[in-house]
Amino acid sequence: MAGKGAKATAAKSADKDKGKKAGGPVSRSSRAAPQEKSAPKKDVYQLFAEKVRDNKQLESRWAIMQETRVEYFRGKDFTTFIKNHPEVREILGPDKDLEVEDIVNTLLTKNLVIRCDRVMKTVRPGKKKLSSWPAHLEIHNEQVFTESDGFFAWMFLKRRTLWQTILSFVWPLFALAVCLFPVYPYQCKIVVLYSCAGALLFIVSILLLRAAIFGILWVLLGKRVWFFPNINAEETTFRELVRFWPEKDEGERPKWTSRLFYALVAVLVILLLRHHAPDEAARARYQKKVSNIIDDVLEWSPKLAISGMIEKHTGVNMTEASNYTSTGGSSHAPPSAEGKATEANPDTQADSDEIQDRGYADDTRTRSNEA
Repeated sequence: MAGKGAKATAAKSADKDKGKKAGGPVSRSSRAAPQEKSAPKKDVYQLFAEKVRDNKQLESRWAIMQETRVEYFRGKDFTTFIKNHPEVREILGPDKDLEVEDIVNTLLTKNLVIRCDRVMKTVRPGKKKLSSWPAHLEIHNEQVFTESDGFFAWMFLKRRTLWQTILSFVWPLFALAVCLFPVYPYQCKIVVLYSCAGALLFIVSILLLRAAIFGILWVLLGKRVWFFPNINAEETTFRELVRFWPEKDEGERPKWTSRLFYALVAVLVILLLRHHAPDEAARARYQKKVSNIIDDVLEWSPKLAISGMIEKHTGVNMTEASNYTSTGGSSHAPPSAEGKATEANPDTQADSDEIQDRGYADDTRTRSNEA
């Protein structure tokens, strides 16, 4: 009996050891499973959408949709882009052989893009057809892919580039530098002044030159030619802003009577401006006034401001003391009381000053007449 009990005890201990050995790897795998779930892989369609959006070969524009600025592309441009760049399909893995329509429909279901429609669906007066890239969009009722006049806006935030990160730190420093302009050294003020004046003159010259070219070509040829066509656009990228060549004129040619009328109006305006132009003396006075203002701004410094305040305060105290001494301190009140009286009755002080000035003028006239 004792031998059987010992064998049973040994069998139980062996089973426990087996259970511990078997339970060790299972518990480790069960612990590792939540860690793998906590860091899931990024969706391949999300990676695909980011890759396509960062590629400059896909033409896109910016527009306003429900008071929000969005970046959008056209369906036909997306189809052409996928055909010309098949390597971007590799990101999709097993779905790389899908058709373009299926890929975009999947992006629509995952809310990575949204189909839009133009707000203005009728041709504006003076235009032959609708704009290829509308500036205002709205959400389309049917969220399916189409190449014919289909617009699709990206619905995720674009990754911040290195330049955007740098600019986010530079702009506060630039604002601080602008606020500290009065305390700059004189040479720095000169550089900043001439740089800003040159930039402003350059912008105004471009605007006037492009307006003159447009007016001349419109009057003579009836063509609408705007160089730098996007320079006055509200919503545009920097690349579109600096584009020099004008867009193709899609409007109807204006009548010769309207062209002649506006030409006569322009000539009359030029003649009026020339007739009422200021003379040389007026221009000299204005130039001197502006020059004095600029000199005051450039020559101002905290040291001069503090020294000027000290000198002014010292001069006032010396004048009050001399007046008090000359009167003997009997017929007039002390300076402190006189200052208080002046502060209490500023109108009385102003009237007395005016009477003194008139008396001085009368004395001067009498002496000149006697002479």
